[in-house]
Amino acid sequence: MSKPSRNGAQNQTGLRLKRLFMLSAGLALLVAVAAFGVTALLVNIFERKQEARNPFFRVVELTDETEDPAVWGKNFPMQYDLYTRTVDMQRTRYGGSEAIPRTPTATDPRTAVAQSRLELDPRLKTMWAGYAFAIDFREERGHAYMLDDQTYTERHQKPQVGACVHCHASVYVPYKKLGNGDLIKGFELMNPMPYEEARTYVQHPVACIDCHDPETMQLRITRPGFLEGIVVAKAAQGIADYDVNTMATRQEMRAFVCAQCHVEYYFKGEEKRLTYPWFNGFKADDVLAYYDSTGFQDWTHADTGAPMLKAQHPEFETWNQGIHSRAGVACADCHMPYVRSGAMKISDHHVRSPLLNINNACQTCHKVSEDELKARAETIQARTMEMRDHSMAALVELISAIQAGQSTGAPQERLDEARQAQRRASFLIDWVEAENSSGFHASQETARILFTSMDHIRKGQMALAGIVAQAPAVTP
Repeated sequence: MSKPSRNGAQNQTGLRLKRLFMLSAGLALLVAVAAFGVTALLVNIFERKQEARNPFFRVVELTDETEDPAVWGKNFPMQYDLYTRTVDMQRTRYGGSEAIPRTPTATDPRTAVAQSRLELDPRLKTMWAGYAFAIDFREERGHAYMLDDQTYTERHQKPQVGACVHCHASVYVPYKKLGNGDLIKGFELMNPMPYEEARTYVQHPVACIDCHDPETMQLRITRPGFLEGIVVAKAAQGIADYDVNTMATRQEMRAFVCAQCHVEYYFKGEEKRLTYPWFNGFKADDVLAYYDSTGFQDWTHADTGAPMLKAQHPEFETWNQGIHSRAGVACADCHMPYVRSGAMKISDHHVRSPLLNINNACQTCHKVSEDELKARAETIQARTMEMRDHSMAALVELISAIQAGQSTGAPQERLDEARQAQRRASFLIDWVEAENSSGFHASQETARILFTSMDHIRKGQMALAGIVAQAPAVTP
């Protein structure tokens, strides 16, 4: 056998050296890529840690008098961008409102309004006969509209007072300025003012300063009505001298900042002091019992002469009776769920119905499909609305019976008994009507409230039984 030639051996050696060089170059490139990736990862981690340590850049100095949310937005652009989206108008099955075009006028520059609920259910006019809400009552809209919609409502055909701005405007700075630095004094001075005068003191709907300390960004309570009301509520629970801004937990504050406004209230005495009626507790019956004990009434019913009560928007009180409250879930967890931007986790200041944001608002806890969660919520709401319709129909029948009793000369004591039944039933139905979750916040409690309203109606009808002919049944 012949030996390999010298040239062939050299070629084999060169080939091996070439392969070794290529392998070495490949390994070097792989190491370089890996090193670059690790370096990029470490840089990204460092940047995210820096973001976490510095959640905002102090572009402007914020003080306890910085009222304009746009100024806060320079330091908190992501939160401010979300806040500006409360102009969105999107309806769920039982809440919210699509924009209804409107021709602006010299006295009302709005180009769009929400749907009139008086047109959707004219029985509301009968329930509120003689009161401003029988003139104008519309579907709820986002926070961006809360001041303008109050400013231009047709309810101003009846005199309104300055206490109304407490929940419809950014009032913290105006109250302090009016009170020469004293928040409560400014609150007391503005309450009895004619609304038109009080309106000149406020410029913005709810703003950053109403819920956040400008130095620490911690949540805080600024509404005097809640500051005073929660002391009363805690005292009823056996907790004396409660200071919400030092004693509440952070999770409680994520509900309390919303509860500053989403509550039942009334204007107390000649001074029209805006008061949260929590002296007996948060339940609708507790509030009704308090009003009955004080003899308070909002107006006299135009058709029956009954001393009437108007419920406002008791979301906080109703939520307190529900399963989410019992589980420690706060308002912000569902209506302002956390969103991420880089390393930062912020609350979604869009503030909207969870049914428009099921993935973030609901599926964090409930591991079922969006369709299933939406169906569950709408089933609760549909059943609530069915009960509400039956109660409303029965109330209209009672009002008709009282009117008939008045025209036929029924005994005054029987009429007064029926009027008290009307007052109580109307307030309980209105509690559900004004509460914007359509029963979802506390479905069993809402059903109990409507059942109790029907019991009051039954008692009113019994007071007139045999005296006046029963009104014909009304099909909802």
